[in-house]
Amino acid sequence: MRLSCADEMLLLNGCPGVIGLAAVLSGERPDVDQVRARVVERWAGLERMSCVLDGADGRRGCARWAVPGPFDPVAHVAVAADKLDDLWARSVDRPLAGGVPPWRLYVVPDAAHGGDFALALVAQHALLDGRSLATLMRSLMDDPGPAGVPGRPVPLPRGGLRAARRELRAMSAPGQALPTRAPETYPSVAVAELPAQTVRAARRQPADGRGATLNELLVGAVAGALRAEYGPVRRWRERDVPVYTAVPCDLRGRGNPGELGNTLTVVRVPLPVDIDDPAARLRACQAALAGVPERAAVHATVLFPAAEAARRTGPWVTRLLNRRGRHSCFAATATTAMKWPGAASTFQGRRLVRTVGLPPLQHPGTVSFALAQAGDAFTLTAVGNVGPGDAGRLAGAVVTQFETWARTATPSVL
Repeated sequence: MRLSCADEMLLLNGCPGVIGLAAVLSGERPDVDQVRARVVERWAGLERMSCVLDGADGRRGCARWAVPGPFDPVAHVAVAADKLDDLWARSVDRPLAGGVPPWRLYVVPDAAHGGDFALALVAQHALLDGRSLATLMRSLMDDPGPAGVPGRPVPLPRGGLRAARRELRAMSAPGQALPTRAPETYPSVAVAELPAQTVRAARRQPADGRGATLNELLVGAVAGALRAEYGPVRRWRERDVPVYTAVPCDLRGRGNPGELGNTLTVVRVPLPVDIDDPAARLRACQAALAGVPERAAVHATVLFPAAEAARRTGPWVTRLLNRRGRHSCFAATATTAMKWPGAASTFQGRRLVRTVGLPPLQHPGTVSFALAQAGDAFTLTAVGNVGPGDAGRLAGAVVTQFETWARTATPSVL
């Protein structure tokens, strides 16, 4: 099976490409053989979970997905030797070994974060996207629910080729990386919990507006965190160059809500780091994100089909598409809001407490953020490729932004 355009770009983007999602549960830890039995029951019939990369490593465009046989549950499901946070830190910069399907499920005895143990799924991004991880983990629960959250139809873009030209200009405009203080960059992972009452109060901001979605809050909080950590952009090395975040957009519709793989695109959004007022900064993020669905539709209906047609002429097309994204100036941050699909869940009677995401490690000078929601539990994970400890400082600064909005009781003045 030929790799999709999204698969190939993720394979060849020069990053480790490891992502993850953990379900933190309460109760006695199950035996690993019980977990393996559930995995075989729920995942053995999913072709994507038995795919391996066949052929060269992709640099010459001859990698293919192959299915040599069913996956081996003993090789893929194991007990972790680390705590969950340590497992994330150990996994984020180490691509999974080849020869077998590139995913692993760990039973984590010490999950912390309010639970007694965790089931942690780690995979190469070229195989699965974040929505796929959530679909798979939900399918392991006692009541797996529907195949996936019903998707929204991809809107038809207005303007056709004119819209495509606008989007190409937006995706190729100059940007800059974070102004790291150290001469070298270091991978780091930080996990922080957000109280439900803080998020609920923050969602009512701006107080004189319509309120905010979780995704808008995350992007606005990241903009504020960058300002708090590095100062306004006008004080950075390239004071007149915007700072961008990459916002993943799920392209699944009502007809394929549970589809596995990489059915997504990334839209580049400017961060209003120079705006001082937190509520005004949030309004600017809301305005920038309002056009994301239509921009993603341009990717789905115009740019991706054109890229798929063009890359049949040779691997140079994928290299050309990746060239811009391989640099940290494409997007200094990536921001993903993840909601657990369906209602409260249990695994063999053990109650789900929260979910914890692991976004991918990107190029030097970048930080990826994932805000995961399961019921009333909100968990932020930051993955940095900047200075030592910067992921932890930025995660703390994001939490502070939420707390600032939660304390704001009166309408702000622009």
